Amino acid sequence: MQERQLGKTGPHSSAIGLGCMGMSDLYGASDDAESIATIHAALDAGVTLLDTGDFYGMGHNELLIRDALKGRDRSKALISVKFGALRDAAGNWIGIDGRPVAVKNALAYTLRRLGTDHVDIYRLGRTDPNVPIEETVGAIADMVKAGYVRHIGLSEAGVDTIRRAAATHPISDLQIEYSLVSRGIEESILPLCRESGIGVTAYGVLSRGLISGHWTADRDLAPNDFRKYAPRFSAENVQRNLALVEALRKVAEGRNATVAQIAIAWVLSRGEDIVPLVGARRRDRLKEALGALEIQLSAADLALIEEAVPSGAAAGERYPTPMMAHLDSERK
Repeated sequence: MQERQLGKTGPHSSAIGLGCMGMSDLYGASDDAESIATIHAALDAGVTLLDTGDFYGMGHNELLIRDALKGRDRSKALISVKFGALRDAAGNWIGIDGRPVAVKNALAYTLRRLGTDHVDIYRLGRTDPNVPIEETVGAIADMVKAGYVRHIGLSEAGVDTIRRAAATHPISDLQIEYSLVSRGIEESILPLCRESGIGVTAYGVLSRGLISGHWTADRDLAPNDFRKYAPRFSAENVQRNLALVEALRKVAEGRNATVAQIAIAWVLSRGEDIVPLVGARRRDRLKEALGALEIQLSAADLALIEEAVPSGAAAGERYPTPMMAHLDSERK
């Protein structure tokens, strides 16, 4: 397994990480046994970075990772945890809490659920507009000093927030959506991260399955599947977006690769400071995703990819309008 360092102060990670959210939440039904088997397969393949959030399945995802790590060498896993998103008993999203007292409370519950004495990277899931980022990061820094957290990360943070957070404590990485169809970070956020020595863990590298090569316009989605309400999957947008996928498929076929592998390889090619997170929920999808590590894209390949999926070509925002309003990274 290839390795990359998360920023100048962060840990070394496998070049691809495993995003575990879909094993517990937001993408319809899942299977715990297959999820654990997928985590085991990832670890056996040399994947070290496991990404979760305490609000994924309201704790279920952390418990799943705990079960998957039983009997395993804890030092071989980098556990990245997001916190701060508030939900009610019905699963509705009801706010963000970045207060220092909330940091310490959430971390205590996370450590218990994970069955570990530390979290490798801890980050606020979304910026709390009512709490200065210096206070949130400062509270996590206290937990670093206490030994409960090893590194501090950010999630979907904008330029001003990144600067202020980094002035408070060294930041290992920014977790943010980045893919062929979500390239907004290239304008100012990615250059700032590089200037500041902050790595990027890129989620949504297959745009939630949309550019995986496996998606079809007639796919029936469960009511609890987030994609049922996501603009890029809507009836008026999905056909245009799948046309981009078909153009990308021609490039993939020329490289004897799958669409997903080319899309992931493109993110890998963007820089050694970027670690793609793949949201595989099954072992076959994980195996496919890891195949991207064997693909070295030439300048000619990259030109063909850009021609197939030009920047800004995707139809629809990456989140519904109410959720976009919570993204500090989208504020100009």
